[in-house]
Amino acid sequence: MKPAAFTYHRARDVDGAVDLLTELGDDTKIIAGGQSLVPMMNFRLARPAHLVDVTALPGLSTISTDEEGLHIGPLTTHRAVETAPDSLIGHDHAVLREAMAWVGHLPIRTLGTVGGSLAHGDATAEWCLLAVLLDARVVVRGPGGAQRTIEAADLFLGFYMTTLAPDEIIVDVVFPKPAPHSALTEFAERAGDFAAVAAAVDLDLAVDGTVRGGRVALGGVAPVPVRVPEAEAVLQDGGTVGPELFAACAEAAEAAIDPPSDADGSSDYRRVLARTLIVRACEEAVAR
Repeated sequence: MKPAAFTYHRARDVDGAVDLLTELGDDTKIIAGGQSLVPMMNFRLARPAHLVDVTALPGLSTISTDEEGLHIGPLTTHRAVETAPDSLIGHDHAVLREAMAWVGHLPIRTLGTVGGSLAHGDATAEWCLLAVLLDARVVVRGPGGAQRTIEAADLFLGFYMTTLAPDEIIVDVVFPKPAPHSALTEFAERAGDFAAVAAAVDLDLAVDGTVRGGRVALGGVAPVPVRVPEAEAVLQDGGTVGPELFAACAEAAEAAIDPPSDADGSSDYRRVLARTLIVRACEEAVAR
């Protein structure tokens, strides 16, 4: 398949990219790694009149930490996170590095970017799920140098829909809190496929190993990645680490969600899969 005709533009800096987006109008897409957009264009599912290439923008592919938390530049590739040393992504955010193994195949991880994944807004994408789980903040730049911060919980609106304006570009992704006992796992029919369901947890463990609370997030059960308060309430009640507590947490999530049915599985199948994956994620989080 070949894409419909489009005009290619190459931005040299962030303000220039924003100016192009503003000038060219709503029928314009940003392209970086292109691992989601290009296939959609080839199948004529997306037909932008203009593409603004941002791969040359300086300073947007770095990983650093400061008092605000862990900063990941939007042009940072999945592979760069996967291979980042402990000096950049230490134990407190190891879940980000380890979750990259679930992202497609090596060529996709080598080209695909963190910001591109978040802007694409796939409900089963690993970065979208991790952002919601860990309360990430997405910093965006708009016309006139205006900058705003979007909480991950407010970023996703529906299937491939976000609160990003057409003339805004992501300039930073911040993970503000350490998450030393977190894990993400998922299931797909074939390795590298989009997940039918993905589950991620962030446990708050006491020194003696008991659970004091935690967060649970699911992808593939709703139009957007979602937290599951009912499952989190079970963790908040506390208890001893082990199968009984994790099963109760997973069963609470299973009862609370109402997944869609599609070619990847029925609603009931997704509920059972979510329950299984939450238990597995809890076990992996404790093992960390």
